[in-house]
Amino acid sequence: MRPAAPVKSAPVRTEQIILFRISGQLFAVSSASVQEVRSVDSLSGAATEITAPGIRKVRHVVRRGDRSLFIVSGAMHFGLLPSPGMLVFVLRKTRTALLIDGIEKMSTMTRLQALPQSFCHEERQWYRGLTALDQTVVPVVRPEGFLSPEELSLLDAALLPLENLNGDAVEGTELAQ
Repeated sequence: MRPAAPVKSAPVRTEQIILFRISGQLFAVSSASVQEVRSVDSLSGAATEITAPGIRKVRHVVRRGDRSLFIVSGAMHFGLLPSPGMLVFVLRKTRTALLIDGIEKMSTMTRLQALPQSFCHEERQWYRGLTALDQTVVPVVRPEGFLSPEELSLLDAALLPLENLNGDAVEGTELAQ
């Protein structure tokens, strides 16, 4: 009788993540979804103030070529205490730049747990799920969850007066002819 062949386990799927802090709270984001990390100082000259009714979490927009990036305050978005924000994550495949306090470290995530049912409102759009690292449960953010399509429309509408002053069209908006 031959011994049974050893059972091969499926390889563990890993993902590189960036752990970062906003108002003392720890979050994670896939490193593949962060296009670049910039200091607030490096964007200060390029940022333009913007006000959109009902959207307090966005106070600035940055023009990058033919694109406009809306800078979302992570503290305001998550309902945390205000924080100064020192870094900005420019998020891939979005029109969002996220204002954060700082980067904790890079790590590898081996498991993404589905959100519990207690996450039952807009936060279901904010997070991909939860992961455990070093005995700590960390929410993993969804890059496209910081600005809804409705919020982007309101922000685009708020850009129209700025465009008329500058004579420039901004991505996602059309000037009325």
